[in-house]
Amino acid sequence: MMRKIFLLFLLVLLISLFVFIIPVRTALVFYERNTDHYEVFLPLKAGDTFQIIFTHSIHLTDVVEKYKITENLQIEQYEFVYEEFGIGMPSNAEEGESFVYEDGKYHIKNMNNVFESLRIRNGKTVSKHRLVWGTKDDEQKHMVWFNDYFEPGEWYTLKVERLSLWDYVKGVKIHE
Repeated sequence: MMRKIFLLFLLVLLISLFVFIIPVRTALVFYERNTDHYEVFLPLKAGDTFQIIFTHSIHLTDVVEKYKITENLQIEQYEFVYEEFGIGMPSNAEEGESFVYEDGKYHIKNMNNVFESLRIRNGKTVSKHRLVWGTKDDEQKHMVWFNDYFEPGEWYTLKVERLSLWDYVKGVKIHE
């Protein structure tokens, strides 16, 4: 009888460890400014891509920043797309990158900017930030507006994290 109780206790302990501690899913996590409290998350894994699109507050045209998740769960910017030169916009590509004009837009391609995290501010003056995700070849991308999840003007830190089932359940999952 004592052995059954011990085995049951051990089983409950192992299940609890699995649910509460052991990371099982990878996600793009949006942390509140200067905290370790995450606001929302988007399940992504190494090799997945996402875009952050914002409307430039002066030009009022869309700017697209394209990213992918690296094998070591960092964020790599691989392309930058915009329509107008001016304040805050690059005028050329860096070494190893290519600068092209396609379909009425300027593209900086072959970027290799790797980040552990990104600091993002949801637009305040022109609050039209969007998050787009899907594979490169996926014609039907998924999109949400930042304002559906975040207050205009607020700052967030984006990181790729491994989440436990408990983190996954207690957080807010981004979905269309």
